Amino acid sequence: MFFILSKTAAVLLLPSNILIALGLAGVMLLATRFNRAGKRLAFASLFLLLVAGFLPAGNLLSHVLESRFPPWDPARGPPDGIVVLSGGIAPVLSRAYGEPVVTSDAGRIIAIAKLARAYPNARIVYAGGNPSLFANDLDEGKFLYLLLDQFGIPRERVLVEPRSRNTFENAVFSKDLVKPKPGERWLLVTSAQHMPRAVGCFRQVGFPVEAYPVAWRTGVRAGLWPGYNLSSGLAKLDSAAHEWIGIFVYWLTGRTGEWLPGPVPTH
Repeated sequence: MFFILSKTAAVLLLPSNILIALGLAGVMLLATRFNRAGKRLAFASLFLLLVAGFLPAGNLLSHVLESRFPPWDPARGPPDGIVVLSGGIAPVLSRAYGEPVVTSDAGRIIAIAKLARAYPNARIVYAGGNPSLFANDLDEGKFLYLLLDQFGIPRERVLVEPRSRNTFENAVFSKDLVKPKPGERWLLVTSAQHMPRAVGCFRQVGFPVEAYPVAWRTGVRAGLWPGYNLSSGLAKLDSAAHEWIGIFVYWLTGRTGEWLPGPVPTH
């Protein structure tokens, strides 16, 4: 039930969808005796869409998440293992075109090639199947090995965990698969914006990890200037809002033990 709600409610709660729904409600009211209220609602929807798309709200919300964990410092020494969260491959498009198609989170895939060469003795796990509601028979692991072939990385270097469909399941099934021993050092590779929620989940299941963020969407400093691309601004706001909603829901349901996880656990 949680999985279904997370995939449906999360879409309905995106800022752009809420504002568009308000606008549509206003248009529908135009043909009723609430015509004046409908005009105001439609105008407010359009105005807020413009504000949300052009002002740097999405950039700021994303930057707060991305700046929680600094880039990993290799001076700390080689890790014993590496868990890379899925999301870097588009399985439906990959099947349609007959070759791997990467997403905006392809930095997760690039990290595999980099870390596999830098740490030849480290165990590597790619965690995650297909998180969609209607295509769960098509997981990313089927296409990951094709990319590894292109990178020159032996397939046996990377073990695929194909069952998990969300971040919490990533943590549960990865721990069950690798059975980390006390004292081992494991890296967690995922997008910088997603890292706080991911680290929180791994800590909650008793799997200590070191953050290895990739695929940043914002700069080292938060940009405060208005944007010039409405669709891009709305997309960034929706992406950041999705992650903030996810963090709150995961904390509320006990899937993370911290409201906003950082480098040092708070408990």
